[in-house]
Amino acid sequence: MKVTLKPEQEMFIKAQIANGRFANADEVVDVAFRLLEKLSAEYSHWVEETRQKVDIAIAEIDREEILDGETFVDQLLDKFRQAREVRE
Repeated sequence: MKVTLKPEQEMFIKAQIANGRFANADEVVDVAFRLLEKLSAEYSHWVEETRQKVDIAIAEIDREEILDGETFVDQLLDKFRQAREVRE
């Protein structure tokens, strides 16, 4: 596979080698791919968690277990006040 880098990407790789973080371009690319793999896995996990939360929220709405906006904000403000009192 042949990959063409943009000039700024080449400059970045060269800078990473010049500052001693990496011995060569292969090391830079290897780390970049490992970070991309990690990011992809974390994103997939976040998407799954978000879908589960949405499913739970939909079920709560179906059971009419919902709060109006004013009640929600009041409860949230109470939590903030309690947290502030604990710190003081």
